[in-house]
Amino acid sequence: MLRWVIFFALYIFLDWYAFKAFKSITKHRFIYWLYWMLSALVLGNFVYEILLNPSHLKVLTHSKSYALGFLLVALAPKLILLIILGFEDLVRLPQGAYRFYKKDKTELGYFPARRAFISKIAIGLAAIPFAGLLYGMYKGKYDFRVLKYTLTFDDLPDAFDGYKITQISDIHSGSFDDREKIEYAIDLINEQQSDVLLFTGDMVNNVSSEMDPWKETFGRLKAKDGKFSVLGNHDYGDYVEWDSEAEKEQNLDELKAIQKEIGFDLILNDNRFLEKGGDRIALVGVENWGRGHFKKAGDLKQAASKIDAKDFKILMSHDPSHWEDQVIDDDYLYHLTLSGHTHGMQFGIEIPGWIKWSPIKWRYKYWAGIYKEKGQFINVNRGFGFLGYPGRAGIWPEISVIELKKSPKNA
Repeated sequence: MLRWVIFFALYIFLDWYAFKAFKSITKHRFIYWLYWMLSALVLGNFVYEILLNPSHLKVLTHSKSYALGFLLVALAPKLILLIILGFEDLVRLPQGAYRFYKKDKTELGYFPARRAFISKIAIGLAAIPFAGLLYGMYKGKYDFRVLKYTLTFDDLPDAFDGYKITQISDIHSGSFDDREKIEYAIDLINEQQSDVLLFTGDMVNNVSSEMDPWKETFGRLKAKDGKFSVLGNHDYGDYVEWDSEAEKEQNLDELKAIQKEIGFDLILNDNRFLEKGGDRIALVGVENWGRGHFKKAGDLKQAASKIDAKDFKILMSHDPSHWEDQVIDDDYLYHLTLSGHTHGMQFGIEIPGWIKWSPIKWRYKYWAGIYKEKGQFINVNRGFGFLGYPGRAGIWPEISVIELKKSPKNA
């Protein structure tokens, strides 16, 4: 309860401080009323949906997700205003203290025109995240991008030179609200005509029934050498208040059955072999293993118990922290690891060749795209779906296509 009191107090303070920017540039009371009315509406909707509106099993419904989304849309620009106006106030603070000490009652050091000018700049900058987050909710969440990579290996089996992998991750089917867009994305995946399709976890947000309306759609996915999957942290139902452990286990069993029904071979701390032209690749799949409070059901040793050290290995592991903490320094060399989980935080700035930034980088060292350490690659997929904030701004939903190539000197 205390945390909510603190949250509301901070929200009101932030609202009041941001309002000062509008007050310094306009005297129209209509603007004042509109500001406070919209702010109250956003906060009231959030309170109703999150605190007062119960939902089955405490899952995040569409209405709750949008309540959170609009709250973020409202808060982000106000934080920008707080930073800019707060800095300006800090600059004026010594001047005010000096005048108070000297008992100088003049307005020296305070210029309303300067305050209005700075407020206009602050509002202009604040409009960027405001517009970006709104766009992310309206269109960005379904702005699917196909990102293509070519990775070269000295010891790739000859028959797999030019082998294409499509990776998707973090479907989060419980968040979908536009069937036409999802159908388009499925067609986009099939258009890649990859040899194999690999899904790296989080099919649902919380419960298996979220996937029921989408089974036929995802059942249309095709790949010549099959479709394989692993579980992500959300697939286990750990974030749901179940009536019993048996009910939770039944939910997981139902999700496993759904994956089989739509054609995925679910790999649970085990491996499969992809064979071509007398050569083979070991496809290793682990259950979720995450740093901190996340589930650590993944067992790399068990998953690799049936393969040889000399095998070319592709590892599917949902959380990239597993790669950093255990995989890189394992006795076996895992040539390519495929992960997801981070979503790129669904918010950031990416300009290929120039900048790749998201606040998620402060939590995960490997958070989006291709990385290489100690002769091993990882691709962290930015995610197919979305969770919490019902949108994507700057970090778009991703379909990864990876082509394996034999190093020319060993071809």
